[in-house]
Amino acid sequence: MEGLGINLPTLLAQIVNFLVLLGLLYLVAYKPILRILDQRVNKVKESMEQTESIKEQTAHAEEEFKKRLEAAAREGQELISRAMRTGEDAKQKIFEEARKESQVIIEKARVEIQRERNEVIDELRKEFSDLTIEAAGKVIQRSLDKQAHREFIEKVLEESPALKKG
Repeated sequence: MEGLGINLPTLLAQIVNFLVLLGLLYLVAYKPILRILDQRVNKVKESMEQTESIKEQTAHAEEEFKKRLEAAAREGQELISRAMRTGEDAKQKIFEEARKESQVIIEKARVEIQRERNEVIDELRKEFSDLTIEAAGKVIQRSLDKQAHREFIEKVLEESPALKKG
């Protein structure tokens, strides 16, 4: 193998270093990211449940409105027309408020998820670049210019489709 320029002990050391780095990344980065994403999913589910609750309240308000209309019908034609105008306005207002509230809740959840996703990606990138520089320094047994290599790794990460910020 030395005829090919491959030094077996060095190759084995590099493979072991890589596996150790991979294991550390799995423990330090992958599991916490999954936990954070699970928490986000749970928050989104809670927001959706709140939205459903608002829809049910709107349906309940609509039923109450129909009962009021029936009572107004017994009182006379003029009272019916007035109650219908008032009820229609209230119905539209309730629908509009419920729609606005649900949109606000959903948008807040989206913004929060995106913000936390970006934070996690930034943190992962930083940790990955530090670990890579440290591992590379050990493999080639000399000190590296940490800032220059961090910038290079950040550039590579920016170009990586899997870790792009969204």
